[in-house]
Amino acid sequence: MPLIAIVGATGTGKSAFALELAERLAARGCAAEVVNADAMQLYRGMDIGTAKLAPAERRGVPHHLLDVLDVVEEASVAAYQAEARRTIEEIASRGATALLVGGSGLYVSSVIHDFRFPGTDAEVRARLERELAELGPGLLHARLRGIDADTAAGVDPQNGRRIVRALEVIEVTGEPKAARLPESPVAWRSHRIVHLRSERAVLVERLDRRVEAMWRDGLVDEVRGLVPLGLERGVTARKAIGYAQALAELQGRMPRADAVAETQQLTRVYARRQVSWFKRYRDAVDVAADDASAVSAELDRQAEGALGAPVD
Repeated sequence: MPLIAIVGATGTGKSAFALELAERLAARGCAAEVVNADAMQLYRGMDIGTAKLAPAERRGVPHHLLDVLDVVEEASVAAYQAEARRTIEEIASRGATALLVGGSGLYVSSVIHDFRFPGTDAEVRARLERELAELGPGLLHARLRGIDADTAAGVDPQNGRRIVRALEVIEVTGEPKAARLPESPVAWRSHRIVHLRSERAVLVERLDRRVEAMWRDGLVDEVRGLVPLGLERGVTARKAIGYAQALAELQGRMPRADAVAETQQLTRVYARRQVSWFKRYRDAVDVAADDASAVSAELDRQAEGALGAPVD
């Protein structure tokens, strides 16, 4: 059975597209199941700030890899890759179509492409994490750039975890190229990619309003409930956009207006990085997310393709 990846920047309607596609497939006698590819939606209790669909909103479509981590656990793309692929194989064995849905580019790529993840070294990782805490991501990114500029170019200068991992891989393997993503990756299995895109101005306006809605819908209260569960100790969860700012507000370190404004700004930056990441998918079909007729046409095209009809 085919694997269909539905990707795009936050706010482009990936979840809605996936649900509509699942329903169109069902109308043609083919079941579909969603596999989450949003790193922050892996966490239990992180719902409002991640725009996670509530069970009642999933229209009866099975969803996988939501709410599988506690906030104190560290998300690992290597662990995600193994679990997502196992889940997709199980879906295929049931004769259903797997819909890989999300905007975490590395997580999507780890599934659809034949990536290999080098092992870890606890001592090297711990030393680099201490340096990250002492020196900050900027200096470590500069070190990475000095070792391998191409690798550094693919890593966000503010993403301390990714920088540490790249430096760890280089040190453990002795090969700078080992920390790079392959330029021409090999497919893990047959797949199709739908890339939903919005005009920049439209998307920015939508994202700004979404952040304001998160606060109205109770993000700070959600964070308040996560603190006793260890949110402040979470290596990944506590740094999530929106959660870090809501936590700062809750602790009196940032007024609400500043927390909202910073979340809006970081969300815009993140969306820009997502757009840049998904541009590398040369085999993706770009769809104007705000053009209802274009979206409907692509839904029909993908539904027919999943049933064996040729896809142009």
